[in-house]
Amino acid sequence: MTQPAIGDTAPDFSLPRDGGEIVNLSDFKGKKVVLYFYPKDDTPGCTKEAIGFTDMVDAFAAEDTVVLGVSKDSVKKHDKFVAKHDLKIALLSDEEGDVCERYGTWVEKSMYGKTYMGIERTTYLIGADGKIAQAWRKVKVPGHVEAVLEAVRAA
Repeated sequence: MTQPAIGDTAPDFSLPRDGGEIVNLSDFKGKKVVLYFYPKDDTPGCTKEAIGFTDMVDAFAAEDTVVLGVSKDSVKKHDKFVAKHDLKIALLSDEEGDVCERYGTWVEKSMYGKTYMGIERTTYLIGADGKIAQAWRKVKVPGHVEAVLEAVRAA
């Protein structure tokens, strides 16, 4: 399992989003894309992060940037999460875990001495040229959305 490196072409994908529509990364050629991977809908950190990106969605749009969240939750779970928190970002469902694998976010984690496989909170900034411009691994939610927006503005 390897993560794409800065300067690599971002692996393309096609995934269903909340609402059921199919989203392809290639649909956004010419725009910047913030692709963030998160463990689970409606958990405290993931909720904070999704609301943070929603609160700043207009600022990202002003920079010609799309925000896409990815987890292994189903479209149905995403729909509930979006409705409950009035989210304004696209949440993609990677139930098979293929995209998580290709972006190197499906990792062994440990909690309370037990190890398990899960999504490592990771964000990629993909440039308008389709290449990885920046990557944040093992993201801590506080201040993260602001740091990503700053990087988008500098890109």
